[in-house]
Amino acid sequence: MEPTLFEKIISREIPADIIYEDDTCIVINDIAPQAPTHLLIIPKKAIKMISKSDDSDALVLGHLMLTAKKMALQLGLDDTFRLVVNNGAKAGQSVFHLHVHLLSGRIFSWPPG
Repeated sequence: MEPTLFEKIISREIPADIIYEDDTCIVINDIAPQAPTHLLIIPKKAIKMISKSDDSDALVLGHLMLTAKKMALQLGLDDTFRLVVNNGAKAGQSVFHLHVHLLSGRIFSWPPG
C-alpha cells in the first residue's frame, strides 16, 4: 500500500513546515489554512481514522490532545482555539492518516460546516 502524504512527511520524503516533533507525533502548519493559525497534529503511528483506532491507541490519542494544549500555550492562544478531527471522506477527511486540526485566530461559528 502506498504511504500517505503524512507518512512521507514523517519520513522526510516530502518537505513540510514542521514546528514541533517528539517520539509520538509531529506538528506542521497546514498548507491550506482555514484560520490564521492552522496546525496539524499528526501521530507517527499510522492510524487511518479515529473509527479505526482501538484501545491500544489510547496513549497516542491522549498525547495528541496534550500536544495541542502545548502548542496553544507555546503560541499564546490561551482559550481561543478549536480542535477538529474529521473521520471519513463524508466528514471532510482528505488524508487517511488520523490528524488533529488546531485552528485559531478568527471567530468560529456553531455548528461547524
